[in-house]
Amino acid sequence: MKTNFKKIAKDGLITSNPTLKLVLGTCPTLALTTAAMNGIGMGLAVTFVLICSNVIISLLKRAIPKEVRIPAFILVIATFVTIVRLALDYFLPDIYESLGLYLPLIVVNCIILARAESFASKNGVLASATDGLFMGIGFTLALTTMGAVREILGSGAIFGYKLWGFSIGFFSSSAGAFFTYAMFILLFALITDKAAEKSRIKKSAKIGDFTQTKEAK
Repeated sequence: MKTNFKKIAKDGLITSNPTLKLVLGTCPTLALTTAAMNGIGMGLAVTFVLICSNVIISLLKRAIPKEVRIPAFILVIATFVTIVRLALDYFLPDIYESLGLYLPLIVVNCIILARAESFASKNGVLASATDGLFMGIGFTLALTTMGAVREILGSGAIFGYKLWGFSIGFFSSSAGAFFTYAMFILLFALITDKAAEKSRIKKSAKIGDFTQTKEAK
């Protein structure tokens, strides 16, 4: 069976976006989006773990007994999370400190375990790596965009650079995190639903044209 890489990419970015469509990984999404850089740091860390764990689980899917698959998946994920933690602590200590407790908690991130169970354990290595990449990109884009909005509105800055003196403290608070997340989910749903409706209308029009052409012949 031929792998549809275009569909895998679309699922990760839009159709099954882990943050805005499936609403997974809400704890780091709410806690770390006070700044755009936090979103990038967490997003890239999760993307690395997603790709690597998906690849290893896909390679070992026939060797892992079904009865212990979840503990085995968590062990694989924990290994790569440890690698990320050590690398960030050594090379990027500032990001390591800003991510804090949420970095080791990647081990139990619903996104990673869900992709291991629903995709990597059932598909080939290349498809699993692609799934991990685009799910990670979708997660990173969502966190970074939310972080940018909250940072700009909450502190009047972006990536640490001050834009103006005006700021709305609400967006730096926990309530602001929930509000921003809700608005992003709403906007994402409106945009994707509208795009899907246009696509359906376009397909219906093509089918109608084809039918009319066939009848004319």
